[in-house]
Amino acid sequence: MDLRKTLLSWPVVRQVTGSDPLGRGTAAQSERTANWTARTQTADRVVQSICPYCAVGCGQRVYVKNEKVIQIEGDPDSPVSRGRLCPKGSASEQLVNSPGRQTAMLYRAPHSSNWEPLDLETATDMIADRVIEARRRHWQDTDEHGRPLRRTMGIASLGGATLDNEENYLIKKLFTALGAIQIENQARI
Repeated sequence: MDLRKTLLSWPVVRQVTGSDPLGRGTAAQSERTANWTARTQTADRVVQSICPYCAVGCGQRVYVKNEKVIQIEGDPDSPVSRGRLCPKGSASEQLVNSPGRQTAMLYRAPHSSNWEPLDLETATDMIADRVIEARRRHWQDTDEHGRPLRRTMGIASLGGATLDNEENYLIKKLFTALGAIQIENQARI
């Protein structure tokens, strides 16, 4: 180990002997940190997007490298958020890359303790069959005085905060068309 090289690499020595006497620039910077680059600089492309969490619609810049999201930041060109994101929006990269993210349909049969994978078409058919049956069994066409109700009390909807305005609008239209009256969204609660 070269003692002279080690002593000259100390920040205080670089500060006194170099061009940074106040120690606010290169004197305080190690060789390792001087070679760092931001993840966003190495991205292959930047895609503009909208935060998926609430109804505000904050703009995001999604940095992609090798077809994988590597960083998500606020979009300074967005008139809504001007580059700022709330804590949930700032953590939305984890929504995409989390190792705990479910990427397959899972089904747990009645009285079972195990989840098993299910293909999308089978899951969609099961949901459709159950919605139709619940609507049929709990349909209220009129009240006790013969006044029209045309509703079902067997279906309710609670939308999640990762749905955007357009998705929530379509879900509201669907459940209203089915006759449901208990329709709510987590972002509004």
